[in-house]
Amino acid sequence: MKLTKSAKISDFQGKRQWFIIDAEGVVLGKLATKIANMLRGKDKPEFTAHVDCGDHIIVINADKVVLTGNKLEGKMYRRHSGYLGNLKETNAKKVLERQPKRVLEEAVHGMLPKNKLRKIFMAKLHLYAGAEHKHAGQNPVAITL
Repeated sequence: MKLTKSAKISDFQGKRQWFIIDAEGVVLGKLATKIANMLRGKDKPEFTAHVDCGDHIIVINADKVVLTGNKLEGKMYRRHSGYLGNLKETNAKKVLERQPKRVLEEAVHGMLPKNKLRKIFMAKLHLYAGAEHKHAGQNPVAITL
């Protein structure tokens, strides 16, 4: 009887790849889903849910991501200081103007598992609002969506 092999952290040490994705003109949800799956390693045959199997993802032109429908005015981003009456709300249009990377970052953050691995996965996500990045030394492989 064959047993399914469970991957270990040591199986992925030093074997992580770097990928680059151009977000210009790509729908936010489709892009965030693809990134979340690659950060977890779900696109690999040796995926194990409790182990960090994923790769590093570089996203350029994060400020040019597309929101469909009425989401620019209707999608609200909320933050709270903890004090009574200090709930701050801004819509997606203002967030894209002020902090263009935050929209994609929060979309990916919400699609990752809510456990201790989420912080590790988010550390492997490198977002840039413009077309230039500082990871050319890692020889990232381009992915088109």
